[in-house]
Amino acid sequence: MRKLLSLLLFMQSWMFAQSRFDGTWEMKMDTLQFSGPTEDYLFADGMYHCKSCIPKVDVKTDGVDYEVTGYSYDTLAVRILDNHAIKFTMKKAGRPYFECIETVSPDGQKMTEDFTNTMEAETVTRKAGFTRVSNGPPGSHALSGQWRMDTVRNDTQAGTLTIIKSTPGGMKISDGSESYEAPPDGKDHPRNGDSHSTVSLRIIDDYTLEETDKTDGKVTGVSRSTIARDGKSMSVEVSSTKRGQTMTYTAEKQP
Repeated sequence: MRKLLSLLLFMQSWMFAQSRFDGTWEMKMDTLQFSGPTEDYLFADGMYHCKSCIPKVDVKTDGVDYEVTGYSYDTLAVRILDNHAIKFTMKKAGRPYFECIETVSPDGQKMTEDFTNTMEAETVTRKAGFTRVSNGPPGSHALSGQWRMDTVRNDTQAGTLTIIKSTPGGMKISDGSESYEAPPDGKDHPRNGDSHSTVSLRIIDDYTLEETDKTDGKVTGVSRSTIARDGKSMSVEVSSTKRGQTMTYTAEKQP
């Protein structure tokens, strides 16, 4: 009887906590903050070297699609547009995945990234701003060196929404690029049937949900979402263990 009572209390708390998270949450782009390692590029002798990428990337800057591994896309093409701008095109299974143009300011101290993701249900366009941390070696392209991301802005609502819904199987989470479902039991579950990629959800308390992502059993990221007591907003912290980067933002619940 005692075990049954404990189980019933747990289930009641679980469903109550789930109901708090249910809904559509919009990321407020002006609340984004970043910390962690800088981006580190080198463009020289007809090659692009991404020193900060994990895994590292080394491809020619001739605009040809080259195979890359360890990423959500499988080919990368890099083309130098001029002395201050470079275009990156990523594809998956031959289909355009996303592309971006990175442009260095005339004084060489700022960089903007115009980003388009065509793999979402709705095309996402975004602009990011970076500040130079260090220069590249003499003779290299202006984009070479280390850069710190300062700002990100979406031109549309696409890519800023997260939908959480309680289901018989636990919780379903959709962010526009993917959707997955798992019970909040703290155990690893294959992400959409992929045994190499797993997700675990854990309800810390009635207001806090933690997600841990793994690839081949190794933790790649942890996110923690905390609902405000009035239920109108949610504080989110996302940490990437691959890069040692952390992103925080506030999301508001949509009507």
